[in-house]
Amino acid sequence: MSSAARLLDPYRAHSSLLHRLDARVKLALAVGFIFTTALIPPGGWPAFILLLTITTSGVLLSRLGLGYVLKRSLLALPFILSAVPLLFTSTGEAWISFPVPGTTAVISQAGVVRVTSIALKSWLSVQAAVLLAATTPIQDLLIALRSYHLPRLLAVTIALMWRYLFVMTDEALRLLRARTARSTRVPGQRAGGRLVWRARITGGMAGSLLLRSFERSEAIYHAMVSRGYDGEIRALPSAPLSATAIFATIASAFVLGGILMLGLLTGG
Repeated sequence: MSSAARLLDPYRAHSSLLHRLDARVKLALAVGFIFTTALIPPGGWPAFILLLTITTSGVLLSRLGLGYVLKRSLLALPFILSAVPLLFTSTGEAWISFPVPGTTAVISQAGVVRVTSIALKSWLSVQAAVLLAATTPIQDLLIALRSYHLPRLLAVTIALMWRYLFVMTDEALRLLRARTARSTRVPGQRAGGRLVWRARITGGMAGSLLLRSFERSEAIYHAMVSRGYDGEIRALPSAPLSATAIFATIASAFVLGGILMLGLLTGG
């Protein structure tokens, strides 16, 4: 595996129940989980606890480790931070107030409930996406998307974007290695030049990266065309879903539906 693959590919090969589950089932369950999480109103704490139990069980079944999933789920942090202003703008009974220059900031109880709910929704949804990506190769995900009648053009765009992302990363790593090999460090002196010099060097590297990535992508495309590529992702016919997979999908749908009903009754 190349350096770019190790840096970018979220898939982690293991022999676990979640890895062996059909990609079509995992995709359906992940999307259903995220939609269920999004539809739960603020304050549906029992539903959030049950959803957290599901993601924790998925982590244990996948053998990925809690640390890996928790670290990856930090991607939810920007969404959580964007909801912080709701602490001060939501109307309701005041919970905490403190003076700021020129006025008094008031944090309402309704704002705390809304922000906490948004934080839990974002965190749980990202955990579900992390589990899906870490237990399913990208090729299987694309085939699963096509089996759900995702437009061919969109599926091909996703596949090529993913492939060329590795190409650009490989080229960037080559440029960085070349720069390191041609650089030197004098003891007692600061490495590199001034800010303008650094900006000029960085701009030149960015331009070189664009040209080299374009050349490599053209070579890859011509190689694909010479091997019969016509814009369709081709794979062996998918095996029919087993009775166990169908039962797991239906049972999970009922569980998610029950959690959603519980959230609607307890939240709001």
